[in-house]
Amino acid sequence: MNLLQQKIIRRIKSEGPISFKTFMEMALYEPELGYYTSQKTRIGRSGDFYTSSHLHPAFGMMIGKQTEEMWEIMGRPSAFQIVEIGSGAGYLCKDILDYFRGMSDKRQETNREKEIYKHLQYIIVELNPAMRENQKNLLSDFSDRVSWASSIRELNNIKGCILSNELLDAFPVHIIEINDEIEEVFVSTDNEKLTEIKGTPGTSGIANYIKEFSIELEKGHRTEINLEIKNWLNEIDSVLTEGFILTIDYGYSSEDYYSEDRNRGTMLCYHKHQMTEDPYQNTGEQDITAHVNFSSLKKWGDELGIKTIEFCRQGTFLVSLGIDEVIAEIHKNSTDYPFEVARIKKLILPGTMGETHKVIIQYKGSRKPELRGFAIKNQIISLRLP
Repeated sequence: MNLLQQKIIRRIKSEGPISFKTFMEMALYEPELGYYTSQKTRIGRSGDFYTSSHLHPAFGMMIGKQTEEMWEIMGRPSAFQIVEIGSGAGYLCKDILDYFRGMSDKRQETNREKEIYKHLQYIIVELNPAMRENQKNLLSDFSDRVSWASSIRELNNIKGCILSNELLDAFPVHIIEINDEIEEVFVSTDNEKLTEIKGTPGTSGIANYIKEFSIELEKGHRTEINLEIKNWLNEIDSVLTEGFILTIDYGYSSEDYYSEDRNRGTMLCYHKHQMTEDPYQNTGEQDITAHVNFSSLKKWGDELGIKTIEFCRQGTFLVSLGIDEVIAEIHKNSTDYPFEVARIKKLILPGTMGETHKVIIQYKGSRKPELRGFAIKNQIISLRLP
């Protein structure tokens, strides 16, 4: 039993059973002990999972293209901020800045620097001090452009783009199960072992959420409810003066999320690239995730005056932005064309991240932007509620 497990069990013995949300929060974010706050956190080939930015620099190039268009739409402001929340290893930031600086990903030959680069400030919001140091080492060539913060609340008067890639799926969630009535899952102990019990929901937010999204579940249905997204949007609203929120993650519309096809929910755990459904093992040493209800982003954003403008699958988004042009360039110059293209395919094709991951862009301001990333298809209508 590790230190974090001991701490969770002591808390339960002292305070009584805790909600699954509280358990997940401690497992992922307990200072120095949680999965995302420990010095042992590893992402990528040597870690527990990888994200799109680990597959190929073309992903960051396309995000760079999209944020460059945002800058153009906003009238090319003299100060433009990209705020990346949860940058992981820092590869996405590096690939975006390499694109802006006109650097070729393989040969590192300087082409023409993008005009936006002169006006750019890149801010990484990173909770983990050890991860922050790793990011600073990776991004040392961009020390004049990149700064760090520990929380969104440290920022103000942001004009630009709030960016996240696989962030919201790691927000702590409530778990509910439908029996004779709605019950919430709590975590208790039995002989020093973590166990689940069910009881009356500990917050009215659960019933409000079910009503708000017109969710109807059959008896035995078990699922997650993410209330933290609303708090996150409120925090962003307080610091974003004008600009975009670009969110990439895996998830569904509310209708698909809470369909009978997913009557056991979407929660998964990742440990050394192995997927499990047991959140109570390897506590603090495995990732715990739940898919995103993108309809909640739209509804709660719209209520704040942050308009959801576009939504589609990641593959469609990247193809719209011209990732095929990158493939053509690789064909001309790469010494390992099959390997590189195989990795890009994992970003765009059905059955890969291109299908499972979605891109949603929201906008705060007085303009009516239309973005190239959604030129092929905009599926925003799928997020509407009954």
